[in-house]
Parts: sequence; structure tokens; C-alpha cells
Amino acid sequence: MTRIIDNLQRIQQNIDAACAKVGRNPEEVTIIAVTKQVTTARAEEALAAGIHHLGENRPEPLLEKQETITDGAVWHYIGSLQTRKVRKVLDTVDFIHSLDRLSLAEEINKRATKTVNCFVQVNVSGEDSKHGLAVQEVEPFIEQLKAYDHIRVVGLMTMAPNTEDDTIIRNTFKGLKELQLSLAAKQYEHAPCTELSMGMSHDYAIAVEEGSTYVRIGTALVGLD
Repeated sequence: MTRIIDNLQRIQQNIDAACAKVGRNPEEVTIIAVTKQVTTARAEEALAAGIHHLGENRPEPLLEKQETITDGAVWHYIGSLQTRKVRKVLDTVDFIHSLDRLSLAEEINKRATKTVNCFVQVNVSGEDSKHGLAVQEVEPFIEQLKAYDHIRVVGLMTMAPNTEDDTIIRNTFKGLKELQLSLAAKQYEHAPCTELSMGMSHDYAIAVEEGSTYVRIGTALVGLD
């Protein structure tokens, strides 16, 4: 518990510094504790430390944690979501960060009983190893989503390349921010696109400088079990 509190304090200081550097309000940035590699007990410690947003990337660990954590958490599904597993998680999460194809949108819309807040996943870097739409595919995809009345695109999500080169990382995040601003200017009713989910344990400070509103932090915050 003490370790998570110390980690959170350090991370918040880094976010505050990043915001100060570019003239942002730190309250615009939400920390998601990525608990996919830790126990339910560790996830509960994160909640007790004041982190209310928890992220999981597979249905089974998500549902397992939710059996114990029944109150106080905002759940984010941050991994690639198989169409056949949509029904398992749809009613248990508050945000899906990995909408990247029409077949998934169709399944979400078919199964949903209320509006589902989604981030469209974008492969800004163009790496073969990453999921997500190419930048030029995003606007046509969002146009098509008008047909799905249970889907609300709150923003965009990306992952930067795993590199020590800060310039490559920054350009990736900058590219997503530019795309987000372009889409938000269109004022789609079904896709306000006001949010950016980008930045993880090793690059969240750069992401915040470039406009991220949700950072997904695992090891640097909750460690590993």
C-alpha cells in the first residue's frame, strides 16, 4: 500500500510538471491503474490509495477482479477485444479503448443496452505489431459509426513505439492529437472525440505534454506480482 502511494505521488508530480511545461491543468489528466499483471488485492490497494480508474486487457481477469471489487471502480477495457467476447465484458466496463473495426462495432451495438463509451484505436506509428486503424482510415470509420446508436466515440487511443527515442514517441502522440482536434472540430453528435488515451509507464509525461487526458500506467504504479 505504501509503495503504491509513493508511486502515485511521484507520478502525479511528473504529470503536474508536464502540465506546467505546456500550460495545462493537471485535473484534465486521469490516471488509469493498469492492473492486468497484479492480483485483486493489489487492485484494491490502488483503489484505497485514491485511484478509481482501473484497466484490464482480458475478460477473465477483469471479471475475476469484479467479483471482489463491486463498488468504487471505473473500469476500462484496454486490450484488443475479440468479437466473441464482447458479451462477457460489455455490461461490466465503463470505457472500451480498443474499437478498431466494424465487426466489433456491430457486436457492441447489438449487445448493448445503453450507450457505450469507446475510444477508437489508431496505429499512428504504422507498426505491424500494433492493432488499430491507420490515421487516414479513422475519419471514414467514425462516419460509418453513425449507424450504431449505442456507440459513443469519446476519443482516440494509441500506443507509441517501444523506443528510447523521445522524438519518435512525441511525434506519435502529436499525430494523434492533431487527428483528435480535426475530428472534434467536425462536432459529430455520436463522436465528440474530446479525449485522448495515450501514455504508459515509460512515456506518460511526454503524452501529457502532447495532450493526453487518460494515461494507462501499470508497472510504474502498481508494480508486478
